[in-house]
Parts: sequence; structure tokens; C-alpha cells
Amino acid sequence: MKLTYILTKQIQIAIQELFSVSVEKVEFQMTRKEFEGDITMVIFPLLKVLKGNPMDIGTRIGDYLVDQVAEVKGYNVVSGFLNIVVDDTYYINFFNEIKEDAFYGFVTTSENESAVMVEYSSPNTNKPLHLGHVRNNLLGYSVAEIIKASGTKVYKTQIINDRGIHICKSMLAWQRFGEGQTPETSGLKGDKLVGNYYVKFDQEYKKQISALVAEGKTEEEAKKQAPIIIEAQQMLLDWEAGKPEVMALWKKMNQWVYDGFAETYKNLGVDFDSYYYESNTYLLGKEVVQLGLEKGVFEKDPDGSVWIDLTEDGLDRKIVLRSDGTAVYMTQDIGTAIQRVKDYSDVGGMVYTVGNEQDYHFKVLFLILKKLGFEWAAHLFHLSYGMVELPSGKMKSREGTVVDADDLMKEMTATARAIATDLGKLEGFNSEEKETLFKTIGLGALKYYILKVDPKKQIMFNPEESVDFAGNTGPFIQYTYARIQSIIRKADFDLNSVVSAIALHEKEKELLKQVELYPEVIQNAAHHHSPALIANYTYDLVKEYNSFYQTVSILGEEDLTKKIFRVQLSKKVAETIQTAFKLLGIEVPDRM
Repeated sequence: MKLTYILTKQIQIAIQELFSVSVEKVEFQMTRKEFEGDITMVIFPLLKVLKGNPMDIGTRIGDYLVDQVAEVKGYNVVSGFLNIVVDDTYYINFFNEIKEDAFYGFVTTSENESAVMVEYSSPNTNKPLHLGHVRNNLLGYSVAEIIKASGTKVYKTQIINDRGIHICKSMLAWQRFGEGQTPETSGLKGDKLVGNYYVKFDQEYKKQISALVAEGKTEEEAKKQAPIIIEAQQMLLDWEAGKPEVMALWKKMNQWVYDGFAETYKNLGVDFDSYYYESNTYLLGKEVVQLGLEKGVFEKDPDGSVWIDLTEDGLDRKIVLRSDGTAVYMTQDIGTAIQRVKDYSDVGGMVYTVGNEQDYHFKVLFLILKKLGFEWAAHLFHLSYGMVELPSGKMKSREGTVVDADDLMKEMTATARAIATDLGKLEGFNSEEKETLFKTIGLGALKYYILKVDPKKQIMFNPEESVDFAGNTGPFIQYTYARIQSIIRKADFDLNSVVSAIALHEKEKELLKQVELYPEVIQNAAHHHSPALIANYTYDLVKEYNSFYQTVSILGEEDLTKKIFRVQLSKKVAETIQTAFKLLGIEVPDRM
């Protein structure tokens, strides 16, 4: 915030001149509504180095600022707080500096600085993306965009889990029951088709277990002896051995899924710069184990397995190589991280968007990479997030009770259609424009509802509540943006003139203060990896604008200079809403 920078410097000078003491930090907060002032300096922290009465200290600093600093026109001291009144010219000058900056708040990325790689999505190829993936994708994409806006180069990536017994279950079920069905012949997206066979496998598996239990087997014996699971395990062995017909089926069905995923990503509005596949990375890291053994980071047990002892770090012993020489997930993740830095030499840190059930895994992974001596390991972050649940309860992929991502997006569009139609907000729209608007509102509602919540918190998702046109929702903010566009369209005067000498209305000043916070909010959101900070800032900005809109006349103002300024200010608020929502992956409509 520019104002705090100016005031910090001047207050440091004041303290040096008045008290012959230097201070490094000056603490500010917003002035409470019941007191006059625009920003408040907290006096109490200074008492560690300044001896005296807080009222006297505040008064002396306040007098100095009024005399020496053009931006300060008055002050009052309440207990240990110096409430500073800022001159209108400061806010008008600030506004004129930023009003033509289409990317106000964004910092240009430096090519010479290290980049950050953000991993998100990372699905399995045995089922379509679901509601949990939606939160993952929205979080990862938004965090990547926010970090980029803060001035850091970003690469977006994912690792696709395309191997393992779960993949073979879908393949085997299609082989058994598919009768040659394809996405084209079934009319289904490829990921949905493959997901149906994953469910089919589970249904058949349960039937065979029940039959074996009826014959006298125990539940555990039946699970192991069911013919269909034995066949799936054999298929996995055949895949690992590279058996041609199994590999051909695997490639064919995976491609169906990739095509389906691509369509979902496009509709969701997320993208990636690179893709990693577990089938290529699962052997990575094995050579690192030898390096770790040589460095004394890892230790070998008598049976030949390799471990790392992290008990002194408050964790436990973790296996990194089995006694038969096969890698575990941890080994794969170690190797993949190292490979990514080889592929993108400017990467100096990574963000992993993965649910909170993997918190311990990432603590171990990051610690191992640090112990192996990789400098970039100090800049790894687990973007841990809570689960998304519905009023109806938890989702289960094997039972086919997940909320499919594509179906969810269609439902959100349908909900937006129903609510917008009931509210009668569709004058002058043709049918194509209406459908585009419904999709924009529906997806905006979904994204905002998820992203406004701190990532660490669990979400109970309510589609109808998210599409409310009032309150802290995407549609409410989109509607305010559209309202401002209507004002701009009706403005029949030149908006390019520079307004430099007007007395600001209190509501104009409050709105300008909120706009001024935007660059700082972007930096904080990047630092904390939290789109919620951007979402809730935007809601606060919109609330402040609506208060301004309801209090002062804009197009009805008789003074032309004031009218021009108010429309210019409205336009800047709209641009800020638009760029903030862009960081969340949300579009804004010109009309609603």
C-alpha cells in the first residue's frame, strides 16, 4: 500500500528528529468507524523504545506529520492510537496514476528470477473427474494465476495416475462386458465410459465375494480368491512385463480418458503447461536411493530394503525401496520432483495441490529432498485442502456415487437458468446470449463458492445457495460488474479528462481506500497460497461500491467534473473486479 510506505518513512524520520531514536517497523491498521481518520498508527509497540505517555507521543508525531507531510491534513489521538486524516489530493493523485493501468495490482514477471511449478488435478485414468477434483483444479489454477500476478514465473503441471490395479480393473471389466463399446458407439465421453466399467468391476467383484462366502469362505478369503480380482492382478503383471495386447488396450482406454479430461478442463477453464505420467515416473527415484545411501541419508536393512529414519525430526522411519528392489510412492515422488527441475532448470520451488489426507506424506517428501541437499527443497509447499461434501453425504467412486464434474457444471448452468429466469433479468437477450450468460453465472457461482473458503477448511457445497444474487456469491459480484458497464454505456461525455481538484465525498474516499489495497492483497494471496483472500477482497470492494452507488448520484450529478470522476472511479472498480475474478478463473458478463 503506497500510503503506508510514505507514512512509514515520514514517521521514522519524525521519531528520529523528535526522540533521537530509530525504529525499523511502524504498525498500521484501518481507522475504526467511530473516529475521524483514514489510517491509524498503533503507538503501543513504540513504547519499548520510547519512554513517555502514549497520548504525548502520538500528539508530537501527529503535529510533525501535519507540518511536514503534504499528504496529512489532520490527526487525533485516542489512547494508544494515532488516527491520521489524509488529504483528498493524495487519493485523487493516486487514482490518476492507476486509472489507465489495465493490470493495476499485477507485477511484471522477471525472466531472471526463479520460477514456481504448481501441480494440480493429478487424476486417475479409471474414472471421470468429480467434485473433489473440481476443488483441486480450481485451487491449483487460481494459486498459479495469483503467484504469476505477484511477479513470479509459473509452470502449471499435473501427474496422471495411469498405472496400477485400479486401472486394470476398468480394462478387465471392459474386456469382459464391453462388447467392443467405444465413446463413439456409446455416445459417452471416454472418461465416463471407462469410469462405468470401473463401477462394473466393483459390482461383479462383490457378487463373486458373496458367492464365495455362501460356499463357506471367510470374507477375507473371498476377497483374495474371487476370480475377477485374480485376473486383474495378472493383468497388472502382464502390463509391467509389457505384454503387447495388454499395452494396446491400456493405451486405447487411456486415450479415451485423456480426451474426456481435455473436454472437462476446457469447460472448467483450467489449463496446463506440462503433463507427467506415472507410467513414466514410477521408476524415477530408484537411482536417487543409491545417492542417498552414499550420503548416509538412507540406510539398508538386512533384508535389502532401504529406509530413512526421521524420528529425530519428529516423524518416523519411512521405506524408500522394498526388499525386492521395487519403488514405493515416496521414491517416485522424489524422482519426479528432481526430474521436473531437470526439465525446467529455472524452477526454484513447487506447490503441490493435494488433499489434506496426504499432509504427512508431503512432510516426509519435503524433508527427504532437503536432506538429499537440493536447494530448491526449501521452497516446496503442500497446498493442503479439505474435502468437499454435499448435503447428501460422502462420495464413493467405486459405487458410482460421486458427483461427476461435467454433470455438476451442467447442473450449475441449469440452476443459474432457473434463478435468472425467475428474477426476470433477461431483457434484450437472444437465446444464444442467454445460454452464454447462464453458463457464465453458473460456473462463476461454483468457482466463487469454492474459492472464497480458506483452502484448509472442509466445504459443504450447496448449488442453489451458490447461485444467490445477494450476499457473498459470484453472481452478486458479477451483477455489480454488469451494473457498472451499464453506467459506462450511458455516459455521454468524455471519460478521458483528468480530474485533479475536487472535494471527495466520504463514500468516494472509502472506495478509493479499498481499491488501493488491491496490490497488497495479491501479494498476500500469493504468499499464503489463498484464493480466498482475493475472493473476499472482491466482495468487500463490491460492498463498498454498492454503498457508494446508493449514497451518491453518479449520472444524475449536476457538476460535470464530479460526474466524470464518479464514472471513472466506477470504471476502475469494474476493472479491478474483472482482473480479480480472472485470478479466480471467473468470467464477468457485460449485461445481466
